[in-house]
Amino acid sequence: MNSERSNDRMNRVYLWTAKEQIDPDRLRGAAAVVMDVLLATTTMITMMERGAGRVFPARDLADALDLKRTWMSPRLLTGGEEDGREVPGFDLGPFPEEYTEEGIAGRDVVFLTTNGTPALRRVEGAERVLLASLRNAPAVAKYVQEANLAVVYLICAGSKGRLSLEDALCAGVIADRLGIAGWELDDGAILVRDAARMHDGRMVEALSLGRVGRWFTSVGRRHTLEFAGTVGASTAVVGLEDGRLRLFGD
Repeated sequence: MNSERSNDRMNRVYLWTAKEQIDPDRLRGAAAVVMDVLLATTTMITMMERGAGRVFPARDLADALDLKRTWMSPRLLTGGEEDGREVPGFDLGPFPEEYTEEGIAGRDVVFLTTNGTPALRRVEGAERVLLASLRNAPAVAKYVQEANLAVVYLICAGSKGRLSLEDALCAGVIADRLGIAGWELDDGAILVRDAARMHDGRMVEALSLGRVGRWFTSVGRRHTLEFAGTVGASTAVVGLEDGRLRLFGD
């Protein structure tokens, strides 16, 4: 039995485990919170914190190149990755440390990743689209409560249709706070909430257990895990409106 929105008086939280699960029809009138912790949403939130101008998440490489042509100017940067590899001709990669305050402030960015940016573009029909990472998960949960968003979908970008550990933990941090505030969680949200509780205070170590985290560790990017895994380090709330990112506030 599909019980979604069966009781409009109850604030509800639903979990989708991969971008392939996104159903635009269900997002009408709802909020979509998208997370690709390693690394798309972590990096994009960092860009906005560090003073980026307009940031345009791309659906795919063709869209990224089209956006580049549309917004071409001396201050435009291109960044990201495709299938985990550098994109030929792009200025920067997917890592947050590449987007320093000195290099990004006032600059526009066309940003492409394998999972995170396509997921964001797939949910544009939602009433509100927010970006989440472990760094800003508490701030996102607080914003959702204060904005009185009745139905929220926590959307893990995942990889090739499968759930990623780091996205599940991020969703769990948000679900935990909303559950404590009285929101009703679906079964998936309960599962990720419990996983986040189990790893509370040890998120960096938890990230290192996942497929992407293991790879980061193997190539000497432990510092990336430490940055991405610091829960609550950011108070930024970033959303997607009209194809570009918007900073809702600190």
